[in-house]
Amino acid sequence: MNDPTPDRPAQRWLTGHEPQVAEAVSSLTAQGEVLDGWAARLARVFERGGRLLAAGNGGSAAEAQHLTAELVGRFEGERRPLSAIALHADTSTTTAIGNDYGGEEVFARQVEAHGRPGDVLVLLSTSGRSANVVRAAQRARRHGLHVLALTGPARSPLSEASDETVFVGVEGSSTSAVQEGHLVAVHALCAAVDAHLRRDVVPTRIPSPATPERTTPPAPARPPRAAGARHVVVVGDSVLDRDLLGRSDRIAPDAPVPVVDLTERQESPGGAGLTALLVAAGGAGTSGTRTTLVTPLADDEAGRRLRTSLEGAAAPVALVGLGHRGATRTKTRVRVSGQSLVRLDEGGPATPEDVDAAALAAVLADADVVLVSDYGAGTTHDPVVRAALAEAARRVPVVWDPHPRGGQPVPGCALVTPNLPEARAAAGSSAPTTPDDLAEHLASRWGVQGVVVTTGAQGAWLAAPGTEALFVPAPAVAVGDPCGAGDRFAASAALALAAGRVPSDAVVTAVADASAWVAAGGAAGWRGAQHRVVDGPPVAEPDGDAVARVRAAGGTVVATGGCFDVLHAGHVACLEAARRLGDALVVLLNSDASVRRLKGPGRPVNDQADRARVLAALDCVDAVVVFDEDDPRTALETLRPDVWAKGGDYGGAELLEAPLVRSWGGRVVLLPYLAGRSTTLTLARGAAPAEGPPTVR
Repeated sequence: MNDPTPDRPAQRWLTGHEPQVAEAVSSLTAQGEVLDGWAARLARVFERGGRLLAAGNGGSAAEAQHLTAELVGRFEGERRPLSAIALHADTSTTTAIGNDYGGEEVFARQVEAHGRPGDVLVLLSTSGRSANVVRAAQRARRHGLHVLALTGPARSPLSEASDETVFVGVEGSSTSAVQEGHLVAVHALCAAVDAHLRRDVVPTRIPSPATPERTTPPAPARPPRAAGARHVVVVGDSVLDRDLLGRSDRIAPDAPVPVVDLTERQESPGGAGLTALLVAAGGAGTSGTRTTLVTPLADDEAGRRLRTSLEGAAAPVALVGLGHRGATRTKTRVRVSGQSLVRLDEGGPATPEDVDAAALAAVLADADVVLVSDYGAGTTHDPVVRAALAEAARRVPVVWDPHPRGGQPVPGCALVTPNLPEARAAAGSSAPTTPDDLAEHLASRWGVQGVVVTTGAQGAWLAAPGTEALFVPAPAVAVGDPCGAGDRFAASAALALAAGRVPSDAVVTAVADASAWVAAGGAAGWRGAQHRVVDGPPVAEPDGDAVARVRAAGGTVVATGGCFDVLHAGHVACLEAARRLGDALVVLLNSDASVRRLKGPGRPVNDQADRARVLAALDCVDAVVVFDEDDPRTALETLRPDVWAKGGDYGGAELLEAPLVRSWGGRVVLLPYLAGRSTTLTLARGAAPAEGPPTVR
C-alpha cells in the first residue's frame, strides 16, 4: 500500500509515536505516589541544607540537567534557589576523570566528592545498563546518599543498585518515548517539591497495582495538620526513676551509715522516657511538639505507672510499647540535700522481644524527625528496630544519642551526639583523640551527615564527613548537675531540626539548653520542678549538689535577689559584698513577667535568659535561680539559705521575707549601695539627648 503522507514524515512519525507517549505518561500516573514520596524526601533534604546530584548519558543527560535547572532556578512560583548539581555538565571534570580513571568512574568519583550522607542522587537511563550510572548508584549508597532512578519499563542493573525506581513506559516503548516520559516525570517532581516547600500538601496514600512492592505494610494516611506542626518519634530504652528525698542529721547506731528520715517520694520516667518528655515540653529556643515514644514496656505495675506518667504528663507523650524481656527496669535513688547517697537498680534487662515490624514501620512513617535515645538495654541491637530506623534515615532526619553498650548508628543519620568518652570508645585506640577530629572521623566511619561531640562545660564540636569542625562554646555555668544533660541536648537538637533549622543552628540551641539544664540542677532539679505546684512557672532550683557540698563542709549558703536588669557597678559591689558573707552565693532573679509587674511595661530591657547568663559569669556568683512571683519567699522556702542579703535602701522597714528567713534560723543582712548607681538612672542617662555643638546664629 502506498504511504498516504509521503511528503509529511513528521506528521507520520507523530501519529505513530503518540500511543507510545500516552503509554509512558500513563505508566507515570500509576506511580504518582512514588513521585510524591520522592518530592517529600527532596523537600526535607533541601530544608535542612542538603543537596541533589543528577546524572545521565546522552538524552538522559539533558533531562537530568533540566531537573537541576528547574530546582536552582524556579518552576511554578518564586522561592529560594535549591542546591542541585548536574554531574555531566562539568566537561573538564568528566573528561579528566575519564582520562585518569576510566569512563565508569566519571559520575562515581563526583558523587564521592560532592555528596554527603542524606543527600539525594537522581540517575536517568532508558536502558538502566550504563556502567557509569550503575557505578555512581553503588558509590552513592556506600557513602550514605539516597539513590532515585528513572529508567525504562524493565528491571535492570540500575534499578537493582538504587533505593527507589520509577519505571517509565511499557514493554516495546521506544527510547524516545521513555525519554519524553522522563521529562514529564521531572516536571511532576519539581511541581511536587515546590508544593511541599510551600506546605500546601496533605500527604495521602493512593493504592495502585503499579506501586512497587514494599517490604513493610504502608503507613496509614496522616491527618491534616496545622501549619508548622511536627511529629517527633523517640525510640529507645526507658526506665522508671524513683527519688526518695529526706533529711539526715545522725549516724545509725548499728552501722557507720547515715540515717535518712524520708520526707517525700518522687517517681518519673527515665532514659528514653525522660527524653520524650523533654521533647514534648520543648526547649528554650523551640516549642514542644507532638511526641510519640517507642520503647520496650513490661506488663507489670511499674510498667503501668511508667505509661501513666508519660500519657498523663503536662505535655503528654503517646506510647507505642514493644515486647519487654523481664520486669520493668527501675532506678531508686536516696537523696539528702540534693546529694545522692545510694542508688538501687532492679528489673530489666528491658531488651525488646517480639517486635511488631508493621506497627513500628507505621509510627516511623508518620514521623518528621526520629530521635534514638539509646541506654544500652538492647533496643538499638534488635534487627527489626535497626531495619526500621535505617529506612527512616532515608526519609527524615534521625538524631542518634548513642550508648557504649548500644548499637552503632545506622547510615544516613542527620546527627549523632556522643559525649567525648563515648566518641573515644567508639573510635578505638588508633583514632584521633581531639573532639574536632573525632567528630569528623566518626561521621565518615558511620556514614552519617554529622557527628557532634559534646565536651561538657567546654561546649560541642560538630563535623560532617570531610569537613572542618564547628565549635559551639557553652555558656559559663558556675555550678550545676550534669545528670540528664545529654538527654536535654539530644531533645533540643531534634526539636530544632523538626522546626526546619540546619544542623549547626540545632547544635547552638542544644548547647544553650543543656547548659541551662545543668544550671537548674539537672535531672533531679527537673523532676523536683514537675512535682511542685505553684502559681506561674515552677521555681527553678540551683545546683543541689553544690549547695550540699557547702553545707556538708559546715559552710554558709548566702542568697540575694533582684531584677538586675542592666548590670552596673552598684550591683557588682553588692554581689561581691554578699559573697563575702559565706561560701556560696545564689542569686534569686525576678522573671521577665515579675519585672514587668514591678517596673512597668517597658522593662526588663534584657530578658531573663540574658540577665541570668551575665550574672552567672561573675566570679562571685555560684548559681542563679529565676522565680516568677513578685517577692522571693517561695524561692527562699525552697533554698533555705543561711544568710539573706539585700541592698540597704529600705529606710529601716523590715523586709517582707525576713520572718520567713528567721523561721529556719537564717540571718538577714542589709548591704550598702554605691551612691548614684541604679538601673533607672542608667537608663535615664542613656535616653537623654546628647549635647551637640552650639548653634551658630
